[in-house]
Amino acid sequence: MIRYCIGIDLGTSGIRAEILDAAGTSLGALRRAWPEGSGDGKTGGPDDPGVWWAAVGGLLREAARRLPDAPVAIAVDGTSATLLAVDRAGDPIGPALMYNDARAVDEGECLRGIAPAASAAHGASSSAAKLLWLRREGRLTGATRVLHQAEWIGGRLQGRHDRGDENNALKLGYDPIERRWPDWWLHELGPCADLLPEIVPAGTPLGRIAGSVARGTGLHADSRVIAGTTDGIAGFLATGVDRPGTGVTSLGSTLVLKQLSEQPLFDPAAGVYSHRVLGRWLAGGASNSGGAVLAAHFAPAEIEALARDLDPARDTGLDYYPLLRPGERFPVNDPRLPPRLTPRPPDDARFLQGLLEGIARIEAAGYRRLRELGAPPVTAIVTVGGGAANPEWTGLRERILGVPVRRAEHEEAARGTALLARIGAATL
Repeated sequence: MIRYCIGIDLGTSGIRAEILDAAGTSLGALRRAWPEGSGDGKTGGPDDPGVWWAAVGGLLREAARRLPDAPVAIAVDGTSATLLAVDRAGDPIGPALMYNDARAVDEGECLRGIAPAASAAHGASSSAAKLLWLRREGRLTGATRVLHQAEWIGGRLQGRHDRGDENNALKLGYDPIERRWPDWWLHELGPCADLLPEIVPAGTPLGRIAGSVARGTGLHADSRVIAGTTDGIAGFLATGVDRPGTGVTSLGSTLVLKQLSEQPLFDPAAGVYSHRVLGRWLAGGASNSGGAVLAAHFAPAEIEALARDLDPARDTGLDYYPLLRPGERFPVNDPRLPPRLTPRPPDDARFLQGLLEGIARIEAAGYRRLRELGAPPVTAIVTVGGGAANPEWTGLRERILGVPVRRAEHEEAARGTALLARIGAATL
């Protein structure tokens, strides 16, 4: 019996890990911010898989020092639709294409004509569009597999790179209802279809860690790797929410909404898709708006200080759509949607409140779209992520959303992934 579990969260701003015992009690949380880099995949930027792996190794070594000499189960979550190609040895071929990379506009248009309306492969930032872009640009030479961020880390832990999970695979064209790669996609890819990994449900035991990983980290050689998930789903699992009428909003660098549904919901035009998670359907979407936009204008200390001057009960009248750059995924899927951040008032507190109101309106529109597609009405919202700690933002969101908003007791995606590892380990 495996008594200890480690969840690893590769987020947009850094990497986190959480250790749980057999009862689900946390034995410690570890974290590191991503280093600054150019983002060209060669100098330590966020799209450099070498940076991810070095950070994972460091956290696992630290975790091993806190644990007895006993096997552990490890699961990994990563940013949805962050894709990379690897060679036969599992080494990356070039930098990863990150979750919000929308350069594959032409490929997104191509998918519009061939992918079914319910497919999550639609959109310039989907993994499917990224794969077609890599093919067009000739960047698949020597590739034997394409994998998502979490899948690649899971593969490095095992020393094999041929399997992925149902949640990450969704935006790569995987059919979660039929539970297979669909014929339309295999036909479009032709020989490149061989690059698609075998897909298993999240939480599936995959095998033992590689001997080199055990030696390099100090983990027990009989430790197991469990199929992981995306960061948004991991954050949902951490909350323990099990009612369809309760929404879960992640206020991190980006804005992610999740809601349990009795049926799968799909609307590519609005960036809505559904995952199978532990035998249930989880619907939602991810906006490019969120905390990263706030960070582009204010330092954390400035936000904390300015928030004291906000008036959550009174609207500023500023009609902002806060984005870092053109392109949105949810509740509209438009790679060309421009940011709307003007006019900027001279009062910084009013400008900050306008940004927060804009993000809250996007959140409200997201839940409204889920309701229109068949989800039950949201009667309460549980919040995870850094923005959940801001009481003024919470009050402002309650006004705009019209339902109670509370902070989750547990909110770290790493915890949700550790719980997933615990569930998978119980089947061994």
